[in-house]
Amino acid sequence: MATLSYHSHYPSVDDLRQKAMKRIPRFVFDYLDGGCNEDVNLNKNTHELRDVELMPKYLTPWQGANLKTELFGHTYDAPFGVAPIGLQGLIWPNAPEILAKAAVQHNIPFILSTVSTSSLEHISKITEGKAWYQLYYPAEDRLRDDIMRRLQQSGYDVLVLLCDVPTLGFRPRDIRNGLTMPPKMSLRNILQILSKPAWAIRTLQYGRPQFATLKPYMPKKINMKQLGAMMNSTFNGRLDESKIALMREKWKGKLILKGVATEADAELAIKLGFDGLIISNHGGRQIDVGQSSIHSLQAIHKKCQGKIKIMMDSGLRSGPDIARALASGAEFTFLGRSFMYAVAALGNAGGNHAISILKTQLQQVMEQIGCEQIKNLPEHLVTE
Repeated sequence: MATLSYHSHYPSVDDLRQKAMKRIPRFVFDYLDGGCNEDVNLNKNTHELRDVELMPKYLTPWQGANLKTELFGHTYDAPFGVAPIGLQGLIWPNAPEILAKAAVQHNIPFILSTVSTSSLEHISKITEGKAWYQLYYPAEDRLRDDIMRRLQQSGYDVLVLLCDVPTLGFRPRDIRNGLTMPPKMSLRNILQILSKPAWAIRTLQYGRPQFATLKPYMPKKINMKQLGAMMNSTFNGRLDESKIALMREKWKGKLILKGVATEADAELAIKLGFDGLIISNHGGRQIDVGQSSIHSLQAIHKKCQGKIKIMMDSGLRSGPDIARALASGAEFTFLGRSFMYAVAALGNAGGNHAISILKTQLQQVMEQIGCEQIKNLPEHLVTE
């Protein structure tokens, strides 16, 4: 069991966000921090989650709070994990390795994205085969089948299919900063890099971020313009019943659908044989006109409780936020930006720091409201 140890100068995720803003170039921070269009759903995710209230029960018998949570045959030490994040090595060099190591030490799940900057084989070694993998659906059957072969050879048991990227989100910050494919290195961006020497030196040390898992499928000599065209042609993010049925037939492990936002899609996912759902709106990065993830969760939980494992990400920034989501019907939660703020702020110490904070905060909430088990948090939900 990992020791809960964190830097007392940064006791909240907001403290880490502020520190991260000072340590990494502005165009990188904007990529991490921003949503799409006017950031409406980005802000709703957290604000509406924090409208959820929990009821303390002070006079009930008490034997202590236990964070351990069983999920797909494994007992984790806490009911949260590291969500998949693209281009982690751009935000902070070696970030996926830092977070994967911390996840193993704390016995929580780590999900690797197809477009992260560490290979699926490397992360499997770090996590002793316990990592999950998030797949952007490939346009070509050969690529899909080869990635699945590599996942099986590397010991992955949980595959997460992404359904909420049928088209790339319209992100004004990234467009202004030139973080399109191919990225543009403007004079402004260069000056930002020079003003953040720790990030710049570490980036030089580890080299230019690459889509490491996809490297075997790329031509050896490829410029950034060609890379952008290749990425656009390689993945077809829109899922349908036939694609899912084929994946369910081929994948013998646990199959999770991430990005579900409606009761109709949740019920179809159950029909198609998924083992779990991650209720999510991609952290507000894809759609600005939809509901917050907590509202989607509440509706889907009422309809699908007991039929499939229901999980949630998007908008969670603290232990109390995790408790709110679990009380509202999630059986497990994932956080993305919170962990990346921590790594950008504190480097190698960031993963352990963030997990320690979240565990400590969640433990305190459970002790305060008199809840002994994660599964009992819904009993403390304040309902109108």
